[in-house]
Amino acid sequence: MRNAFLRRVAGKVPIAALLCLAAVGSTAAQAQGVHYWHAGVMPPGAIGSRQLQRGGPLRGYFQPVEIKAPEGVAVSVAADNQFDAAQPAPRRVGFLIGSVYRLRVTQIAQAEGMEVFPSIEVIDRTYAPNDQRLRFSIPVEITADDLALALAGKFVTRVIYLEDPHNAQPVASAGQPQSWFEAEAGRDPLAVADGLGRPVAILRMGGRVPDQGNDPNFFFGSPTWFAYPPRPAPSVAKPQAVPAKKA
Repeated sequence: MRNAFLRRVAGKVPIAALLCLAAVGSTAAQAQGVHYWHAGVMPPGAIGSRQLQRGGPLRGYFQPVEIKAPEGVAVSVAADNQFDAAQPAPRRVGFLIGSVYRLRVTQIAQAEGMEVFPSIEVIDRTYAPNDQRLRFSIPVEITADDLALALAGKFVTRVIYLEDPHNAQPVASAGQPQSWFEAEAGRDPLAVADGLGRPVAILRMGGRVPDQGNDPNFFFGSPTWFAYPPRPAPSVAKPQAVPAKKA
């Protein structure tokens, strides 16, 4: 049976970041009103490599990415043509722009022993101040719905974009699930995202499992990446004791 294809467009980073980040991009692309002139269905790595050909501060830059997944799910990242130790999501990593990274997702609820092998291609960067790069990591969320579709043999493409600051809703999204919508049949998800803002990453999952033995092609050559510490838990203010009033 032929696999079904689902193409989703997702995005937002916290609105405070959008105001200062989404306006920065390729001058040539802004002059044309679009960021990408090619299709989102191109093979992994093709879009990022063409983006590097445009020049600018992209080549060699490790973009912070926060990989999110449902509670209890574990994520491994490929290194040296094998996966590192599984760690509970979310994971914060630094990925090279233009490279493709293979992940392994395990400990999936209602699917004991099953594994999914998504890939993430970072095609653009954010422009946060150096001391706030991790605060404004690109959020790549793998939802329970995505995992169910991948396990059922479907292929899911999720394009993550930064909203156009002129059209962004003035509502904080920090701590909220990543909003998304499904692109209409026949529409290119990259083109849809490009019309809404600036695409920065592509998540693809489903339809590919590793062959027996060490397959460098499956791992996309295991590009270098950095591991960052988990995001600090938000501090909770302790209630202050109020002295009783004297009668």
